[in-house]
Amino acid sequence: MPRNHDLLVAASTIWVVVAAVLVMFMQAGFAFLEAGLTRMKNAGHIAGKNVLTFAIASLVYWAVGFGIAFGDGNAFVGTHGLFPSVGELTAVGQKPFALFAEVPGAAGYLFEVVFAGVSLAIVWGAMAERAKLWVYFAFGVAFTLIYSVVSHWIWSPDGWLHALGMQDFAGSTVVHYQGALAALAGALILGPRLGRFGTDGRANPIRGHNLPYAVLGTLILWFGWFGFNPGSTLSVDYGGFGFFAYVALTTNLAAAAGALGGIVTAWVVLKRPDISMMLNGVIAALVAVTAASGFVAPWAAVVIGLVAAAVAVVGVLFVERIGIDDPIGAVAVHGMAGVWGTLATGIFAVPSLASRLGTGSGGLVYTGSFHQLGVQAAGIAAVGAFTFAASFGVLRTLHALWGIRVEDHVEAAGLDVAEHGAPGYPEWAAAAA
Repeated sequence: MPRNHDLLVAASTIWVVVAAVLVMFMQAGFAFLEAGLTRMKNAGHIAGKNVLTFAIASLVYWAVGFGIAFGDGNAFVGTHGLFPSVGELTAVGQKPFALFAEVPGAAGYLFEVVFAGVSLAIVWGAMAERAKLWVYFAFGVAFTLIYSVVSHWIWSPDGWLHALGMQDFAGSTVVHYQGALAALAGALILGPRLGRFGTDGRANPIRGHNLPYAVLGTLILWFGWFGFNPGSTLSVDYGGFGFFAYVALTTNLAAAAGALGGIVTAWVVLKRPDISMMLNGVIAALVAVTAASGFVAPWAAVVIGLVAAAVAVVGVLFVERIGIDDPIGAVAVHGMAGVWGTLATGIFAVPSLASRLGTGSGGLVYTGSFHQLGVQAAGIAAVGAFTFAASFGVLRTLHALWGIRVEDHVEAAGLDVAEHGAPGYPEWAAAAA
């Protein structure tokens, strides 16, 4: 029996570390996507910040975030496992990180920190092309802490939303909704980019400089999501041996439906099959199925992906219409789709899968009860209030003290040269000069 357990730990550790590497590679996807959807003069800055912010998240999460999120504590915050010791990181299934029952604490850290990095990457999408570089350092630290608190609520066995039975398999709420809430706070405080809206309030398009970059970034994100959702089993036998393959299937079906839903919705609403909206549809579908991937049937994953794509397309247009400048659509794609996916889990969760995973109950379609849907809605409301208020408060304080937006002449020149002293495309810059 001990020998079998050792083999299970070895297999699970390999799986979790590989999944963590897949999710880390999503930073490359965000780099290509965000740089492609913004202007050439900011491309190096926007791509490079993904390296910077992941480095910040990695250090802060190791020091205190991992303990806050998954260490023993109370219903609201972990109080043990801060600055984790060698023994705590090499132990398997022991306090303070007993949640990781089949992998050492170090594997748990590696998998969870890449999630924190993804959530932080989302924040900067809505703040792109006008935020000062130092803000990445200051708010990167603050948001990693905010993120860790909510992680504890939902994913830690001690967390109060976990105790209620909230279903968020891989983080539609914890990762994507939180990132979008902070992104919204930043966009509101920064205001729109120069020239984004006319004096009459009508939106002027500011097109990205490289659509193939955005396509490549989306494909990388789709690829990385096979670590994101299936890896959230945290073992090779959670839900049954090989259950992570089922999670991969529902993830892929939703993404495929999102691609079709995005381009068709754009064709209907915009009267053209807009490629960027197709990409938004893919990512929104992946965001939405992230909460549901372990709980729903394949047909429901398709429905979730189709609806998420439509939500993203209409949501991007709505955010623009109310005067918020969100260069990559983070609020709609990660926020609105994240809300939909979290609620959809309460609608479509299969009772036998909820029982197998030991979280919550069956959804409305199967049980006729609004209980699970109500739990999901309560979680969204609580996280929304906390994360938005905390993020807005921190960013508003930073802005009041030192100003988080670059000066107009810096924005006009581009952040590559103004912040880093080198253009992302030197040949183009030389020709333009």
